[in-house]
Amino acid sequence: MPPTDFHEEKMHDFYYKQGELYCDKVRVSKILKKTGTPAYIYSHKTFTDHLAKLQRAFRSAKPLLCYSVKANSNLAVLRALVKKGAGLDIVSGGELFRARKVKCQGKNIVYAGVGKTDEEIRAAIKVRILLFNVESVPELEQIDAIARKMRKKVNVSLRINPNVDPHTHDYITTGKAENKFGIDFEKAREVFQDVKRFTHAQVSGIHVHIGSQIETGDPFVEAFQKILEFIDELEESGIKIKFLNLGGGLGAVYSDENPQTAEEFARKILPLFKKRKFRLIFEPGRFIAANSGILATRVIYVKETDMKKFVIVDAGMNDFIRPAFYNAFHQIWPVVKNEKAQAWVYDVVGPICESGDFFAKNRELLEMHSGDPLAIMTAGAYGFAMASNYNSRPRACEVMVKGSTFKVVRKRETYQDLIRGERA
Repeated sequence: MPPTDFHEEKMHDFYYKQGELYCDKVRVSKILKKTGTPAYIYSHKTFTDHLAKLQRAFRSAKPLLCYSVKANSNLAVLRALVKKGAGLDIVSGGELFRARKVKCQGKNIVYAGVGKTDEEIRAAIKVRILLFNVESVPELEQIDAIARKMRKKVNVSLRINPNVDPHTHDYITTGKAENKFGIDFEKAREVFQDVKRFTHAQVSGIHVHIGSQIETGDPFVEAFQKILEFIDELEESGIKIKFLNLGGGLGAVYSDENPQTAEEFARKILPLFKKRKFRLIFEPGRFIAANSGILATRVIYVKETDMKKFVIVDAGMNDFIRPAFYNAFHQIWPVVKNEKAQAWVYDVVGPICESGDFFAKNRELLEMHSGDPLAIMTAGAYGFAMASNYNSRPRACEVMVKGSTFKVVRKRETYQDLIRGERA
């Protein structure tokens, strides 16, 4: 029987009542009668509660909490978080466009990413973002040149790669020497020693982000201590740091993990920054979004072979790629639970023409039949945001539930949407 809670701390607002799965105060089955499947369903309460946990945990430091738009960029999600006081962490011109659509002020936007184009840099300067997180010297030189032509001064943080192993999946590790992100301490030292040549890109901050889905505070402490030692060295030479961007990376609960809570994380790292005068910035994404959404799907067929039982559902890796891409584990719950049903071991797979199109392998689940709706849990982060039209499949709709009401916040794509802009 699926638990109503993943963790001793309440992680989400999806729960069972009389055998029916609810999101906030709405039956998921009621939503699916209107929307069909596959459908992403989000809990407004869970999104805002997770932001509030971080705000409470770090209130003494008064940081700028910039939600990482790449985790889930739906406008309804962004608007809900901005209204509750979040800034936004963006990595593209498209995400800047979304940020402006939800009226996030430029002073609350930070811009990361290794490959910003000239057009994207100009657009960000025009809206007066707080700062750019710079990943390389050529990028810094380009931002400086563009700002000079525009006669604008811009704040820049150097992203330093501290060469710390966060003990997470290789694909979401970003702070080791072999990763493409950031620059090493020696190169950063050279930049700060030659900082006066950048007349319009004011190098006034340091950025560090070591990875995602990190379950303990130890890798963070190791990385931040290295950064603080470097800052002390800079300040001894007369260089002042205005911003310290500590990135994101806090883990979410997908199954039986026991990641640190926001309060535990704050207790572990805040003592490092006592008596420091720079402004702290955090970029949480997965921690806020992951448990805030599910992907609802429906069983098309149950196929039995001599080797396996396959549950074939109407969602595919184009809708939700994390299991195929990261071999990620996601719990799968029935939308309507039959306590008397027998348990079987299944592979839950989609209709895509790839062997990697699966959501679960060798998973013990209650017996299923054609037409049964299922919920793929913890799908609020890197779900729809990474969806595609592979196999010419329209992307799913997105639904926001707030209290006892719900609304479709992105319509399901149609076949006509698939060919929009094409010419035969």
